[in-house]
Amino acid sequence: QVQLVESGGGLVQTGGSLRLSCVASGSRFSINNMGWYRQAPGKQRELVAGITRGGITNYADSVKGRFTISRDNAKNTVYLQMNSLKPEDTAVYYCNAVMSVGGVTVSYWGQGTQVTVSS
Repeated sequence: QVQLVESGGGLVQTGGSLRLSCVASGSRFSINNMGWYRQAPGKQRELVAGITRGGITNYADSVKGRFTISRDNAKNTVYLQMNSLKPEDTAVYYCNAVMSVGGVTVSYWGQGTQVTVSS
């Protein structure tokens, strides 16, 4: 049973910083892509940042230059450093991990962590 557990969310003022962490456990297979998504009230879930096993990253335009995604493959952990936070960054942030299991691509999600940026 693969589990993703996020931590690091909270309440921060505009311009502040937070660091999210996500640990994947219970997998016998290598994790390919990992990423962070977010969902604000009344909006669809959107990709914030992604990273391949080899370290290639991609970001949503709205967070480029402010957020940094990284990962530690040995620890099956992905991080999201969020700087210069804005009220529009307020959302539930979800960790995602994609694995190949017996030739089938499987996507796993964490339970989400709330990030609230006050103005």
